[in-house]
Amino acid sequence: MTDLAPLKRALLSVSDKTGLIDLGRALAERGVDLVSTGGTAKALRDAGLSVRDVSELTGFPEMMDGRVKTLHPMVHGGLLALRDDAGHVASMTEHGIEAIDLLVVNLYPFEATVARGADYETTIENIDIGGPAMIRAAAKNHGFVSVVTDPEDYAAVLAEMDANGGQTTLAFRQRLAQIAYARTGAYDAAVSTWMARAIGETTPRRRVFAGTLAQGLRYGENPHQSAAFYTDGTGRPGVATAKQLQGKELSYNNINDTDAAFELVSEFAPADGPACAIIKHANPCGVATGKTLLEAYQRAFDCDRTSAFGGIVALNQRLDRATAEEIVKIFTEVVIAPGADDDAIAVFSGKKNLRLLTTGGLADPAADLLTLRQVSGGFLVQDKDNGQAGDLSVATKLAPTEAQLADMRFAWKVAKHVKSNAIVYVRDGATVGVGAGQMSRVDSALIAAKKAERMAEVLGLPEPLTKGSVVASDAFFPFADGLMEAAGAGAVAVIQPGGSMRDDEVIAAADKAGLAMVFTGMRHFRH
Repeated sequence: MTDLAPLKRALLSVSDKTGLIDLGRALAERGVDLVSTGGTAKALRDAGLSVRDVSELTGFPEMMDGRVKTLHPMVHGGLLALRDDAGHVASMTEHGIEAIDLLVVNLYPFEATVARGADYETTIENIDIGGPAMIRAAAKNHGFVSVVTDPEDYAAVLAEMDANGGQTTLAFRQRLAQIAYARTGAYDAAVSTWMARAIGETTPRRRVFAGTLAQGLRYGENPHQSAAFYTDGTGRPGVATAKQLQGKELSYNNINDTDAAFELVSEFAPADGPACAIIKHANPCGVATGKTLLEAYQRAFDCDRTSAFGGIVALNQRLDRATAEEIVKIFTEVVIAPGADDDAIAVFSGKKNLRLLTTGGLADPAADLLTLRQVSGGFLVQDKDNGQAGDLSVATKLAPTEAQLADMRFAWKVAKHVKSNAIVYVRDGATVGVGAGQMSRVDSALIAAKKAERMAEVLGLPEPLTKGSVVASDAFFPFADGLMEAAGAGAVAVIQPGGSMRDDEVIAAADKAGLAMVFTGMRHFRH
């Protein structure tokens, strides 16, 4: 292994031809011999560059529709040979193997093929074999070989050559090798994940996850923690794919909270009317619908004005000027929406620290996704909670009205996004009290009611808006006490999973209090 290694011969075989011609021309100008395959060779020749086909190197033509072209000792020997090992050098001489000093490969677009919903056979054909084999060989022999898997590194290779007289340093090659192994690892992860789903394997023996760096972060949840943000390549609309139109760089907590806000507001289809969710520390402090986006924001804000300060605002429709003018009246960290009008953007331009993100659409709340959580020594993996309130069973003597049922379904959507134990009071399509993350469901009911009382004073209302509301509980009431706290706050109808050993007691208490109650048969724990 040596520090400086010359680049005399390069093998280029790329699916993504971004920057290929410029790279090929720059390498040729620096005296590098170009060897290539198939479409890559054609593109280089069409640009007027001199290039040898890999079949000239191997003595074998490409065959089996291109499945076999680089899987040959003349290629892998040229990549793997140790230049300072006399035995390796002798073998190269004996068999006429030419050293390959630079490998430029990016892989068949497997992830993109999966993302566009291709059928099984098409997806299989987009699994690259020769590419990963060459990448791994070159990366292993980074003592002598430079390997490039991303077009974004082309300029760095040329700069490195220019700085070192046509050579690369060991440190540079080590960095390229690390990037290369991460790329093949991510590629294999994508293939294995897709295949597990394709064959219905829900608990594969080995599970791998991969991501691509979107940005380094100044720190994590706290300043003493390092952090970075990675994307998973699915392209699902959200904070990972959003375009930031203004504002300072997103922090770890901004990203986490913005994701929570956008996932919640995506529960409300734009066709059903404007909706707004305001999030603080990953919990909703206000969610509402309205005749206009402005009204939806105002109603969400009025649920808990104190907590909304410094929060995240998510909208299910394009941000307009009127809503923007209302939002900037208080300090807001991030606003995320499918789009934004020019005059709304102009309103925000006066708030240089306010981040504005546009996504081009909402996230599919029913997407078939996995969620991941690290624990000591392992990972917990589960399906994303896509549960919706389907058929509801009326448990009490009193049945809910149509208006109450509509509010119940609204409350149930919100409760799914509130940390357990969750209690959500809703009235006329807006949250009026949210209790989150308490060890006791009774305490969640009390906290939500207290917040509603405080907001009634702020708004100058004669009584809290929990009077006449419906209440959602993310899990069953194990005793009647939590239910009675909600009734005491003025709730007149209840939506909850049911399934407690004491359901009969809870139902009897609801009947006695004159409440309407429905069971969903489904809970929404969110820890």
